[in-house]
Amino acid sequence: MVDNKTPMIEVKNLYKVYKVGDTKVYALNGVDFTIYKGEFCAIVGPSGSGKSTLLNMMAGLEKPSVGEIVIGGHHIEKLSENQLVGFRRKHVGFIFQSYNLIKTMNATENVALPLSFRGVSKKLRNEKAKEYIKLVGLEKQMKHMANEMSGGQQQRVGIARALAADPKIIFADEPTGNLDSKTTKEILSLMRKIVREQNQTLIMVTHDNYLAKFADRQFHIVDGKIFKIEEQHHEDTEEDNGNEEG
Repeated sequence: MVDNKTPMIEVKNLYKVYKVGDTKVYALNGVDFTIYKGEFCAIVGPSGSGKSTLLNMMAGLEKPSVGEIVIGGHHIEKLSENQLVGFRRKHVGFIFQSYNLIKTMNATENVALPLSFRGVSKKLRNEKAKEYIKLVGLEKQMKHMANEMSGGQQQRVGIARALAADPKIIFADEPTGNLDSKTTKEILSLMRKIVREQNQTLIMVTHDNYLAKFADRQFHIVDGKIFKIEEQHHEDTEEDNGNEEG
């Protein structure tokens, strides 16, 4: 469950302004919120609402024009590019819409890859990769190459890869955008279940209100402003599709 006493991400008075000719465009226009450890939050909004900009700011991929982003007590808006790379490597996992698997590697090698950047020994990173592949229900596909797997299976490998580095925070940008509705439900149930069990914090960006309902809280964003925060109460006894073959 969410540990309400531990803020994981604090966003304070956040602005991102672009100049287009002589015009100022506010991609983010004064955003404030707190996300707590162990929470699954969705940032929901139409195309061009500022949701991906907000995700990029929290992940340290873009700098704000004004404002603060405090993650686990660190002011990331003050970090240099090199410090941000180190910060992401240590604390952050990403799940992409396009899976971003390396086609010449099998599932285990794809999951183990981020650990090699951390200097983890080959034996240990393979053990860890296998453990997370089992966790996402792909025990039989460990040696399969990316092109031998369905979209849903590839996305499960993407989730295992994000989790294997044991990040405090996972960012998912439209993670089920290429999947059918049944697989989408399975993937989101799986993500919610794992985040609960590992007590990690998951932030998902989506344009789809139905998908956002899988999250504990939904931050609705339009024109760079959050206009509504909704809370969702999930029954943890819900039937989870997490371990089915997908």
